[in-house]
Amino acid sequence: MADLEQLAANLITTGPVKVEPTPRRVRALFNGTYLFDTTSALHVWEHKYFPQFWVPISAFDTSILTKLAPYDPDGVAFRASIKVKDKTSDRVIISENGLLKGFVRVEFKAADAWFEEDQQIYDHPKNPYTRIDILPSSRKIEVKLGGVTIAESSNPSFLFETELRTRFYLPKTSVKWEYLSKSETTSKCPYKGLAQYYNVTVEGKEYKDVIWWYEYPTHESAAIQGLMCFYNEKVDTYIDGVLEEK
Repeated sequence: MADLEQLAANLITTGPVKVEPTPRRVRALFNGTYLFDTTSALHVWEHKYFPQFWVPISAFDTSILTKLAPYDPDGVAFRASIKVKDKTSDRVIISENGLLKGFVRVEFKAADAWFEEDQQIYDHPKNPYTRIDILPSSRKIEVKLGGVTIAESSNPSFLFETELRTRFYLPKTSVKWEYLSKSETTSKCPYKGLAQYYNVTVEGKEYKDVIWWYEYPTHESAAIQGLMCFYNEKVDTYIDGVLEEK
């Protein structure tokens, strides 16, 4: 619970970075039941990167949500739990003061699935101020690891995402597969979908999760379907012969 306690303390002492209402219909599925179904949720930036959903307490069935002990002597924020049938989670905060008074935060990963309108979202809510552009390019990309070229392409796609570094997606045919082995790692991105990974082995040394790709990306990122992206921070990437800074 330490992270929730710290979050509650931060919200009590300094408040959120930003709060905005969202007109989106928001639902969270938990053990086969929707915890709530609301168009009155808030986007709450608890940090500067992306928001979380805070939902009106009135949107919850009282048999599902239980308020527990307060986080602070003044009763500004309370621990809470949700229970549906035989499944329970205590990853919940209820606010009873300030900008978030009367709103509830359910840990995103505590629910089984989240939906904006009828589209499922993954990992965290989308930032309405984040934009993704995927542009085809004729700039040559060469990727090296341990001094060995493991991929090169003259027709990559450049993915530009707000406030993040550029990522380079290369066709599978541009990769030297003899260096690759499938990883069991997966990750989820609300803007791109479910990513799968590859390890790279060069001269007997294995580099974990250097490459990721999306077999079934989200609609907005359909242009990177099946393309391979190298973790810039772990490899040497040359753009038209110039080494990119890590």
